Amino acid sequence: MKLARFRSGGFTGYGVVENSKIYQIDGSVYEDFVKTEKAYELSSVKLLSPVDPSKVVAVGLNYKDHAKELNLPVPQEPILFLKPPSSIIADKESIEYPNMVGQLDYEAELGIVIKKTARNIPEKRVKDYILGYTCVNDVTARDLQTKDGQWCRSKSFDTFCPIGPFIVNGGIDPNSLEIKLFLNGKVKQSANTDNLIFRVEQLVSFTSFVMTLLPGDIISTGTPSGVGPMTIGDEAVVSIDKIGNLTNYVIGAR
Repeated sequence: MKLARFRSGGFTGYGVVENSKIYQIDGSVYEDFVKTEKAYELSSVKLLSPVDPSKVVAVGLNYKDHAKELNLPVPQEPILFLKPPSSIIADKESIEYPNMVGQLDYEAELGIVIKKTARNIPEKRVKDYILGYTCVNDVTARDLQTKDGQWCRSKSFDTFCPIGPFIVNGGIDPNSLEIKLFLNGKVKQSANTDNLIFRVEQLVSFTSFVMTLLPGDIISTGTPSGVGPMTIGDEAVVSIDKIGNLTNYVIGAR
């Protein structure tokens, strides 16, 4: 099933996407809901970020090839950091290039969407706590990351966390998905999530023993090798097999 959060006229909420239409739901995506007959043309609605989370938990260095390209050791445990909700934008929205940033990088990632409150969850129970999966671009000010020696500022600017366009669940093995990043139509990253150092079940369980995860929270699972800079005017597309394409445009600071 493919879920979208959208706005049309005076309505803001969730719907089920089928072909070129989106069907409004009755109920909550985090509980039981029913697909109604109220349908919209997908091309006529404004797609929003598919979640409005309390936090985005991101994972650093979760592909061996990415650790190697940054000349960093492969971690023994997941490296977690947070991106603030204020950094989130939706599909087709613009990434702002801040004036204080010298190098603005793309990072294509698979996002895990949490379904219900999760605390101290063993790996064997993780599936019950996942609503589905989405695309994330973990936009990074690479020069500030190096300068600061930690990742808070470099990952947290407004617009630095594009998410979307959909949440997809059912019939997906999240540990075996093709993931790519296209910059102006050219492939810059190409990998498979079967190369994750820490797999989806490990990440959700590990994180839940650190902090309570709430419905709608995102865990962004890390990026493969091939990260690189974007400039003003660029189009960046995160493409994940069976999930969709997340498209954003780089603009100057407002």
